[in-house]
Amino acid sequence: MIEWIVALVAMGFILTGVIIATIATFGLHRFDYILNRMHAAAILDTSVILLVLFGSILFSVLVYPTTAEKVVSTLKILLVLLFLWYSSPVSSHLIVRLELLLHHRKVKTWTDKEV
Repeated sequence: MIEWIVALVAMGFILTGVIIATIATFGLHRFDYILNRMHAAAILDTSVILLVLFGSILFSVLVYPTTAEKVVSTLKILLVLLFLWYSSPVSSHLIVRLELLLHHRKVKTWTDKEV
């Protein structure tokens, strides 16, 4: 019985991550400026990674029969989570800085004042 509950919770995490990713992907098309799109994509990326990989950890606890295999698979997924959480914001930041360096025009803020 407890296996079914854990499986349903894991599927809930993964399904929530997929739904958020789908909605945000369509929402990214509404932004005109590349920096707004990058900010939204970075936030989307970190939240979806957390939800999907946490659901994967719960599924790995159900799938593997021995405790050692469960611990090893959980640690692997946690390492992937940490790597993606550290590399995704850094890569987004570098892309935004490149955009600002390549386009030597004035950036307008939300109040339409030139910076």
